[in-house]
Amino acid sequence: MNTLIKFNIAAALGLLSGSLMAATVTGAGASFPQPVYAQWAQAYQKATGNQINYQSIGSSGGVKQITSKTVDFGATDAPLTKAELDKQGLVQFPTVIGGVVPIVNVDGIAPGQMKLTGTVLADIYLGKITQWDDAAIARLNPGLKLPAAKITTVFRADGSGTTFNFTHYLNQVSGDWKSKVGSANSVKWPTAATGVAGKGNEGVASYVSRVKNAIGYVEYAYAKQNKLAHTQLQNKAGRFVQPNQASFAAAANTDWKNAPGYYLVITNQGNANAWPIAAATFILVQKNPANKAGTQEALKFFDWAYKNGNAAATRLDYVPLPEATKNQVRQTWKEVQ
Repeated sequence: MNTLIKFNIAAALGLLSGSLMAATVTGAGASFPQPVYAQWAQAYQKATGNQINYQSIGSSGGVKQITSKTVDFGATDAPLTKAELDKQGLVQFPTVIGGVVPIVNVDGIAPGQMKLTGTVLADIYLGKITQWDDAAIARLNPGLKLPAAKITTVFRADGSGTTFNFTHYLNQVSGDWKSKVGSANSVKWPTAATGVAGKGNEGVASYVSRVKNAIGYVEYAYAKQNKLAHTQLQNKAGRFVQPNQASFAAAANTDWKNAPGYYLVITNQGNANAWPIAAATFILVQKNPANKAGTQEALKFFDWAYKNGNAAATRLDYVPLPEATKNQVRQTWKEVQ
């Protein structure tokens, strides 16, 4: 489902014209940060009267719309390189850090009970492990009753930064995955013939909740909101960890200052407590926008969110950026004409 999330729809008819009319900002892209952008936008409208209309269409769609100048800002979880930004005349900056989590719908399995390694997760999506009671899964979960049932894999149908980070991680932990599938916003899924494709994090969460013995991957807020059973994952340090703000933060000790264009991918970090599929999410704006007022209002919104949005982000288990990084980003905004 390409979910059109319209936040803060002001009274439609009879609005005052000119300077008294509330500003409306348009954005589109990643579904990964949509839960926190929704809360920020609602609070921003209450504080300022201005509207943020955001379309959760996937990262690839967000990049496409901002490069074609049809929105005031694009959103992506797959960061663009400095060369790509320069070619398209874009400025990129991070907003929050979160995590991609495997989710399962297996009778009797509660959130956080099942343990998986990166290799086992890759083998499930490669179609090498097809049953929940496979020995490779059973060895990791001696206390769980695993059904003799076929696994249905759920993946993204759209170009997705969540998929980029998920497959970026699988690339690092499975040579088989790296050689046969690779990492991108959209890949050729080996289990496409037997699996299910959903649009957006919303679509994947919906399918996993409805299909017995399914496995999928979503941003953690979607797992919590939909009461879906996430798994533990073994991290690079060899520890099984739970996804939460602390494990995302442990992976987020990053050097933004020396990252050209803020290009950083933070999967499979070596910190002992790090969640292995942590990810930052990013905003894209035109350096020389056609709608200068709209772009400036978008930057005002994100400046407001940097100042006032930490509590909302934390409630949803996203990790706010350090204040030093926020100030660095504010200097970057000076590149926008």
